Amino acid sequence: MADNTINSNIVFTYDSKARRSPAIEELLDTIRYRDLIYQLVRRDIVARYKRSVLGVFWTMLQPLGMMIVMNIVFSKLFGRIEGYIAYLLSGLIAWTFFSQTTSSAVHQIIWGGALLKRIYVPKTSFSLSSVGTGFVNLILSLIPLLLIVLIARRPVTWAVTFLPIPILCLTFFALGLSLILSTLAIQFPDIKEMYQIIIQAWMYLTPIVYPADILPETYRNLMLYSNPMYYLIEMFRSPIYNGSLPSITIIIGGTTISIITLLIGWVYFSYQSDKFAYLA
Repeated sequence: MADNTINSNIVFTYDSKARRSPAIEELLDTIRYRDLIYQLVRRDIVARYKRSVLGVFWTMLQPLGMMIVMNIVFSKLFGRIEGYIAYLLSGLIAWTFFSQTTSSAVHQIIWGGALLKRIYVPKTSFSLSSVGTGFVNLILSLIPLLLIVLIARRPVTWAVTFLPIPILCLTFFALGLSLILSTLAIQFPDIKEMYQIIIQAWMYLTPIVYPADILPETYRNLMLYSNPMYYLIEMFRSPIYNGSLPSITIIIGGTTISIITLLIGWVYFSYQSDKFAYLA
């Protein structure tokens, strides 16, 4: 007969030194919970448009509406820019993706705080779902952008095949900053309101509605070295508006900034995330 006696002398120990890096653990958990992230993205998109007559078409109409208003206001000031309407919309679409994604991520981590106390989910799921939702909206927004480019008679060249690179860089930068902001927002809830002020000021400090060359050289150089969105907007805009690749300085600057921001954000968030269930 088999001996089913349990040895009560067995002692289980947990060696914290054997634990993998929190950043690696978070990455592996995110891969395992990818279906959850997909469902969160799907929920956000469905919830946003389920009662709307036009549905996801609002994703395309929103940047067009902003473009019409800003074109009326600023076209007289910057009318010397050929095809200004295409110049404006290409910058607005990239900026809208960035601002909506980062703002949503802060809201999502606060909303998900109660969930973190009940069940285990990768904490990055909330920021990733915000970025995923924004990414879907960005891809849909490229349809009206292409129409405006054709209407404005801007050159459509092979350079548009470069677009996945700036889109990926925008996604990396938005995710990295979202993770940093989410971490701070859990510890300091006022960050959510402060960021709304910062993001509005940041937009007008970035050459979206105006060309960078109208600024005095001192301010232009300051923007070049202190505003990461300058690089990312120019990377996105150049293949669409100019029909050419951005300069190598813009490519290297935008790519470097986005990767470094993502790495810093991921590591910082991962090492702080164990505290979220107690702070949320």
